[in-house]
Amino acid sequence: METLTADDIEALCLGATLLGTGGGGDPYIAKLVAHQALETYGPVKVVNAADLPPEALVLTTAVIGAPTVILEKIPAGTEYVAGVKALASYLGKEPAAIMPIEVGGCNTLLPIATAAEMSLPIVNADSMRRAFPQIEMTVFTLAGLPAGPLSVADEKGNQCVFETTTNHVAETLARTAVIQLGLANSISCYPLTAAQVAQHAIQGSLTYCMEVGRLLQDVKDGNNGAWERFLSESGSREFFTGKVMDLDRRTTDGFARSTVILEDLDGHDATMRIEVQNENLIAFLDGEPTITTPNLICLLDCETFEPITTEALAYGNRVLVIGMPCAPEWHQEGMLDLVGPRAFGYDIDFVELSA
Repeated sequence: METLTADDIEALCLGATLLGTGGGGDPYIAKLVAHQALETYGPVKVVNAADLPPEALVLTTAVIGAPTVILEKIPAGTEYVAGVKALASYLGKEPAAIMPIEVGGCNTLLPIATAAEMSLPIVNADSMRRAFPQIEMTVFTLAGLPAGPLSVADEKGNQCVFETTTNHVAETLARTAVIQLGLANSISCYPLTAAQVAQHAIQGSLTYCMEVGRLLQDVKDGNNGAWERFLSESGSREFFTGKVMDLDRRTTDGFARSTVILEDLDGHDATMRIEVQNENLIAFLDGEPTITTPNLICLLDCETFEPITTEALAYGNRVLVIGMPCAPEWHQEGMLDLVGPRAFGYDIDFVELSA
C-alpha cells in the first residue's frame, strides 16, 4: 500500500470499526471527513517509518473523550490540524509524517484526513492495533517512551500543551482537560523520531486494518467460505451468539462505561456478560472470564455481520461475539500490568484466546 485514496476508505472504515472493539468512536463521521479530505487535497502517501530520516519528527493525532459524546458532538474538522500544529510549535520542529496512535474506530481515519490537509505522508504503524481507552496504554509505554509533551485542542480554538513526568500523569492531565472542554477533543501525543517509531511501533497497522476490512466485507457480501477465511486469516474465534437482554450505561470520569448482558440464542441455557470502558474489555460466560483484554472482543450483527459499537448497541440486538488476538508486539514484559484485566480494576487473570 503506497497511497491512500477515497476508494480505500470503506474497507479501512470497516476494519477500524472491528478493531475498535466497540470503542474508538463511531467511524461514520470520521469516514466522511477522511473521504472529503482525500477528494479535496488528494491521495496520502503511506510510508514505513524506516524509510524516513531517522531524526524526522512523527506526530500523532486522535480524538479523545467518551464515545457516547463523540457520537453526538460532530467535529469541527479544525481541531486535529490545530492540535498537531500546537505541539509542533512547542517542540520547535515541523513534523515529517503523521501516525495514528491507534488503529481502531475513528482514530484510524482522522489522522488520514489530517495528513491530507497538511500534505504529509502517513506512517503505516500504530501503538495498539486496536483501541484502548487511556493514553498510557501503548506499546510505546512498554518501551519506556514518553507520551509528552502532548497537546489538546477543541473545536473553539482552545489549545493546551502539557509537559508530563509519566504516561499515567499524561492520561490524568489530558482527561481532566477534555472533561472541561466537552469530552470530544483532539490530542497529539507521543512525539517520536522515525527511528523510535521504526523500532517500537506496531508496523503495518493500516495494511492490517484494510485487509481485515476487506475480509469482513466478503462476509457481508455473502461470498462462499468468506466467514471461514475471515476467522482463519484474522486468528479469530466464535464464542457466543446472543440477544441483548440488559444494558447499563454510564459516563464517569471521562469514560463511557457499560455492562452488557447477552442471553444465548443457540438453545443453551447460557449468559454472557461484557464489561466496557469505552472498549469491550472482558467477556464472562456464565460468570467465568472467557475473553480478556488485551485480546479483542468484537460484537457483530448476526444478520449483516456489521461490527456494533458500544454506543450503538441496544436492547434486543442479536449479536455474534468473537475474540481476536492482540498484536504479537503486546506479548512482552509489562503487558498485563498495563492493559491486562487488573489494569482496569478487575481482579481476574488474563485468559489466552486459545483456552
